[in-house]
Amino acid sequence: MSRILVRAALTAALATTLTAGVSSAAFAPTATAAPSTRSVDCVETGHADHAGSSARVAPGHGSGRADTREVSPAEQRQIDQSTRAILKKKRQQQSRSLAAGNSIASIPVYVHVMIGNGNAGNVTDSQITRQISVLNQTYGGADVNGAGLNTGVGFYLAGTDRYVNNSWHQDKQSSTYRAKTRLGGKNALNIWLVDFSYLGVATFPWDYAKQPKIDGIRVQYSSLPGGSATNYNLGETATHEAGHWLGLYHTFQGGCADPGDSVSDTPAQASPSTGCPTGRDSCTAPGTDPIHNYMDYSYDSCYTTFSAGQDSRIDQMWAAYRA
Repeated sequence: MSRILVRAALTAALATTLTAGVSSAAFAPTATAAPSTRSVDCVETGHADHAGSSARVAPGHGSGRADTREVSPAEQRQIDQSTRAILKKKRQQQSRSLAAGNSIASIPVYVHVMIGNGNAGNVTDSQITRQISVLNQTYGGADVNGAGLNTGVGFYLAGTDRYVNNSWHQDKQSSTYRAKTRLGGKNALNIWLVDFSYLGVATFPWDYAKQPKIDGIRVQYSSLPGGSATNYNLGETATHEAGHWLGLYHTFQGGCADPGDSVSDTPAQASPSTGCPTGRDSCTAPGTDPIHNYMDYSYDSCYTTFSAGQDSRIDQMWAAYRA
């Protein structure tokens, strides 16, 4: 039975923050090995990296936890400084041109369907195709909810595989199953469809160098277009998590304090939104909360756009870490 997920907003302050490829059908037996050691890049129930943060969780699963690892303001500034240094070095080396296949306008996507007992989570090829379409629509400024900003980011389905493994379906041994199944290089978006307490979990691009085998996003399978996750079944959870994978923070990163989400044109936001609270204004700084931004926690039907500043940051992060 699919669980209906919600994006929960905590009242406590945040602690900081097969078109081009060949489709395959690979089946693995149910794993019996002991769970592997958790990585600092993955966020799982009980993981210290996300304690005190907020997230989109399933009813009855307790307090929210972040869908990325926690980044403190100090680390955030260090990441931004390191990114600037990397980009400067690349410019000096005249390496701004991208290698073939590493264009941000054509990102290969590998979808891994983790199937549980009773065929649970075995989404259709049509749903996967629709999900890729949603990614292209939302990043292309053509969301069905309303016109947004065209970021120039594009995606294509490079491959789909299916694994029958109830433990993996439940997102157990996640570092192990991701390392065994991940495909492509640093420019390839891997999406693992699972059934867990979150709508989604993502890794950041600057963490790829130290943890390349688990790079990608995990998405609640029922959030795909036509799924059973009420209010979150338009496929825009993948849009949100891909935003993190491309280097974006939540719009409420750090609450009302600097440096916020490291983007100047997203108004300060004290905490995540839920639903579509028009006019919400949680900080004294100018501007109302960006509830229509894909990096908030609004309903799928509330999302419409990224900001110009986020678009610029995506380009910079791609050039630094994924090109």
